[in-house]
Amino acid sequence: METLVVDHPLVAHKLTTLRDVRTDSPTFRRLTDELVTLLAYEATRDVRVTEVTIRTPLVEATGTQLSRPTPLVVPILRAGLGMLDGMTRLLPTAEVGFLGMARDEETLQPATYADRLPQDLSGRQCYVLDPMLATGGTLAAALKLLVERGADHITAICLLAAPEGLTAVERKLAESLPEDHGATLRVVTAAVDERLDENGFILPGLGDAGDRLYGCS
Repeated sequence: METLVVDHPLVAHKLTTLRDVRTDSPTFRRLTDELVTLLAYEATRDVRVTEVTIRTPLVEATGTQLSRPTPLVVPILRAGLGMLDGMTRLLPTAEVGFLGMARDEETLQPATYADRLPQDLSGRQCYVLDPMLATGGTLAAALKLLVERGADHITAICLLAAPEGLTAVERKLAESLPEDHGATLRVVTAAVDERLDENGFILPGLGDAGDRLYGCS
């Protein structure tokens, strides 16, 4: 699994404001939206395209358009919803599926409570939206589900990641998927932080992304 940390001054600037405890929910939502668009720009460098011929006002020209089937964007509920507009702004023709997964705060294990995804994802590129890659259980479960349904190129876009989470995702997928599954897996993030605390939260982090997006726990 490849990890790409987007090194850009605007990414660092927006992330710093997201981390600030004084940033209110409306500002947090706006900055998340902007930051996701910047991350999505890097995450979609390998999006599949097809060569097409068009006519400009002057002559015929060769260009590109997104291949079919179109990409599938998968926000993990609920916090992933705060990343959806920023992603679809860049990929307006993409389809959107929803995956509801919640982490049990005692066991730190994910539980699926909603699945609004196609059963057959053969040949699809998928972009998973999950703001915090902490313990890695939720993201690993989501990636496993998408691979098992046939997706062959999956990119997870996260605002932040913990080193323990990245390691856990690789380990869990190695344990649960066959070696020849054939899917390309990537994580694109604004930063890999120092570590997890004893409660499974990223340090220094930015707190609970869902609570800060929506203003309630």
